[in-house]
Amino acid sequence: MKYIFIASAVLALSCTKNQPITEKPEVIMEQQKNVDPIYQFKVKDITGGEFNLADLKGKKVLIVNTASKCGLTPQFEQLEELYQKYKDQNFVIIGFPTNDFMSQDPGTNEEIAEFCKLNYGVTFPMMSKIVVKGDNKEPLYQYLTQKDKNGLGDFDVEWNFQKFLINEEGKLAKVINPKVSPTDAEITNWIEGK
Repeated sequence: MKYIFIASAVLALSCTKNQPITEKPEVIMEQQKNVDPIYQFKVKDITGGEFNLADLKGKKVLIVNTASKCGLTPQFEQLEELYQKYKDQNFVIIGFPTNDFMSQDPGTNEEIAEFCKLNYGVTFPMMSKIVVKGDNKEPLYQYLTQKDKNGLGDFDVEWNFQKFLINEEGKLAKVINPKVSPTDAEITNWIEGK
């Protein structure tokens, strides 16, 4: 029975529910013309202080839901590498710990912050632990996953380390599968405007 559960979990992770964006850029711009940017949101950082997303105006942003005890947790290293490479080029990463997937981040905010710093040297902004799926989903994640709010599409948060790319206007530009490395060309080319 245990093996059936594990096989089912692996199969579920490998099946992508989110369809790639196929619309032309001008169609996407039209769809997003009347949606508000992410600048409307304020969240709590990992120490409980207010983090106003309006402070990110003019920057490209990678939003990622993280976990400390996941098979993808080593992506923290690549996220930090990406942040160090591009942080001086109007780019920022924001990490949101979540315990939503198989309870893979059960610690407190303090424990998560210490884990990220000690094990991966994380310096990019980490936020307080949130819910990214279901009825109690954080309002920012409602925005990221609902077409009527983001103008781009309806998306499921498939697993830990799903990446949402936000353009300089504060609008959702791309959604990247959890298994895709943060240093993948799809992400770096987007940051560089290629």
